[in-house]
Amino acid sequence: MTKIAPSVLSADFTKLKDEIDTLEGAEWLHYDVMDGHFVPNISFGYGILSQLRKITDKFIDVHLMITDPLFYCDEFIKAGADLVNFHLESQDSVEHTKALLAYIRKQGVKNGLTIKPGTDVEALKPFLDDVDLILVMSVEPGFGGQSFNPKAVEKIKAIKDMRGDRNFVIEVDGGINAETGKQCVEAGADVLVAGSYVFKAKDRKAAIASLL
Repeated sequence: MTKIAPSVLSADFTKLKDEIDTLEGAEWLHYDVMDGHFVPNISFGYGILSQLRKITDKFIDVHLMITDPLFYCDEFIKAGADLVNFHLESQDSVEHTKALLAYIRKQGVKNGLTIKPGTDVEALKPFLDDVDLILVMSVEPGFGGQSFNPKAVEKIKAIKDMRGDRNFVIEVDGGINAETGKQCVEAGADVLVAGSYVFKAKDRKAAIASLL
């Protein structure tokens, strides 16, 4: 069954608990970390994640859009991440990527690997046996409110074919709404990250239900 992961980045932080409490039907939360270096914008770190962990028991998928995920991943795990997801493009070799994926699992949480819109799915092939999740970015990381890139649908289909009988999940993030979400699920996506579509909806329960 499809899982919905509202992006905390779109929430109103002056009333965060109330915001999270409105997310009926969403089993996951997506937590975007931006460092101002790997991507141009800056978001939040592990201090806020530890506060978020205190107010929810939802599965928290931490997406590290940062230059040095190895340096920081322990702090995010201690703060309450259930899954630590980093960019393939942040690593300089297959060996370093595999080592970081293994290290995250060794800490007792799930791992994930993200690719930007310009990265070919072929680059994922060395890691298919090492990942718990693959995230396909359907927009350029680092900015909210971008339009969905339809090339993501073909990428999802290709990754689903590559997956075979492996059990990692396929996630998609960027420009997700009822229409694009359906396209992604039909292509093989298991998890839909939705930010403004959920948090700007007058009826968030209905918005989430429209994605399921």
